[in-house]
Amino acid sequence: MSNRRVLKAAQAIREVVSMSILTDLKDPRVRDVTVTFVEVSPDMRMAKVHVSVMGDETKQNLCLKGLQNSAGFLQSKVGRRIDTRYTPKIQFSLDKGMQHAMMVTRILEEVLPKESADNESADNESADAESEDVETVEADDQTDVGSVDAQGLDADSDTEDNSDADSEIETSTDKQDNQM
Repeated sequence: MSNRRVLKAAQAIREVVSMSILTDLKDPRVRDVTVTFVEVSPDMRMAKVHVSVMGDETKQNLCLKGLQNSAGFLQSKVGRRIDTRYTPKIQFSLDKGMQHAMMVTRILEEVLPKESADNESADNESADAESEDVETVEADDQTDVGSVDAQGLDADSDTEDNSDADSEIETSTDKQDNQM
């Protein structure tokens, strides 16, 4: 089978299983489950569904047993959704990726608080310097705005240049009126 077809089947199985766990499964052991990814064998006879369960290890094992007991029900849901000769047999596996990520984050928070406190004080000093620069720019902008008149022209510039353009426009409109 083509790799593309296997990937599409894996995606369809993931969608069906995750929605069925959320809406159709009534087992009280199966709570706080996320289907992370699905591996499908090339012959489409086996599907390994990786799940992440929030909670301690006993809750995770209990939830995994509940999912394994519900595998036949979920397999029938998958069989109705994907059109293949064989319905893949579903196996569940705990995905430890989220647990590892949370553990790494916790370790980094323990190790890095001293460095982050030093960085925060340096950031505050640079933010104060930037705010002073912004106030200076705002004051300069206010003085420039006051020298512009209502027509958007600079009040200090010569108005004769503009009057020449106005007279040329008036002359051309007068010529058009005379030709009619």
